[in-house]
Amino acid sequence: MKNADYIIHADYILPMDKNFTVIEHGAVAVKGNKILDIGTHDTISKNYTAKHSISGEGKLLLPGLINTHTHAPMVYFRGMADDLPLNEWLNEHIWPAENRWFSPEFISDATELACLEMVKGGVTAYHDMYFYEDAAAAATKKIGMRGVLGTGILDFQTVFAQSADDYLNKAKQFALDWEGDELITPCIAPHAIYTCGTETLKKSKALAEKLQVPVHIHLSETQGEVHDVMTRYRKRPVEYLESLGFLDETVLAAHCVWIEDNEIELLAKRNVGVAHCMESNLKLASGFAPIVTLLSEGVKVTFGTDGAASNNDLNILSEMSTTAKVHKALSDNPTALNAKTTLLMATRWGADVLGLGKKIGSLQKGKRADMITLNLRKPHLTPLYNVYSHIVYAAMASDVETVMINGTVVVNKGKLCTADEEEILSKAKKWQEKIKAHR
Repeated sequence: MKNADYIIHADYILPMDKNFTVIEHGAVAVKGNKILDIGTHDTISKNYTAKHSISGEGKLLLPGLINTHTHAPMVYFRGMADDLPLNEWLNEHIWPAENRWFSPEFISDATELACLEMVKGGVTAYHDMYFYEDAAAAATKKIGMRGVLGTGILDFQTVFAQSADDYLNKAKQFALDWEGDELITPCIAPHAIYTCGTETLKKSKALAEKLQVPVHIHLSETQGEVHDVMTRYRKRPVEYLESLGFLDETVLAAHCVWIEDNEIELLAKRNVGVAHCMESNLKLASGFAPIVTLLSEGVKVTFGTDGAASNNDLNILSEMSTTAKVHKALSDNPTALNAKTTLLMATRWGADVLGLGKKIGSLQKGKRADMITLNLRKPHLTPLYNVYSHIVYAAMASDVETVMINGTVVVNKGKLCTADEEEILSKAKKWQEKIKAHR
């Protein structure tokens, strides 16, 4: 018998391997921060003994979900400026609020709330683009989540930085300070083509290459953005980035709503990942990204929530369900974006586009122990015939019962183990009162 720290049991286990295996009456053995073994309950029980055992009756075990595009601290602006076009929402409400309230304390407190919401909904890793990412990183580690955190880069002044070079220097320092951390992966995040000029984009990509970290950028989110880029550069957005040598497998492009066939071919050729933010795009009336075409051309499409100010939640299970159904309707094809592909986008592909595919995204020996269990003993999950379709079309964030990240139980029986939930909610209430009083 080999020693393990945990044996986690489940009626069903979805490793998210290439064969879409379903292990019935299965178990996973964990030691330290890694998966020792995965198999049937009988096999694991015969070969391993553990300090802790987590019961699996009525449970479904799968890899943690991955949110590949968000602005976590914007949870404090949730519902503050709804039912507005993107430009008005951004220029007249969000950016002024950010300039007024930005501080390391704000970012830290808001990130705690965002991580609390995400982790209780089964999200074990997220990809962020914001400011004061040192504070965000510390808050993320406190909760115990995994974060790929990008310091936002702009051409104009904010309370965070005075110039493009100032943003770049701060991004560089953040990356150096957090290099090699087990949970935090630094990232370079030029905001978008319309907020970063050619030199800023080139410098951002060069810095990312020098530091060997990922790149995160908004791309072709609205028709207005595409029109402005074409007017200024005489190229469509993807073509323009290609002309700069910007596109490669380290880049994750958020949105990609208004892209044409030749741009899709370029994204596929350069192995660029795409973060699809269905609910944010719907709410802001940005349009419908050509996800079915992107997938058919070999582009790895993943799920992002965008910030909670434009969604208004950080719920990947909801994104999966909405996206699968909407794209079936758009393509007039009920077989488009099936449940297995949808869950793949939320797990293994999410890890791949963040450069973490060798560590997380699927349950297999040697990978980090990032996994979640869902409680299947719910009216809306009964009866059960297909576990994949159940997750995509019926499961809710409230069904998440256990969350393990890097071998640590972060959520147990639906409650956060690593920090005080009431304290996080109380701090959010105080910030709400401050923000409301100055609107």
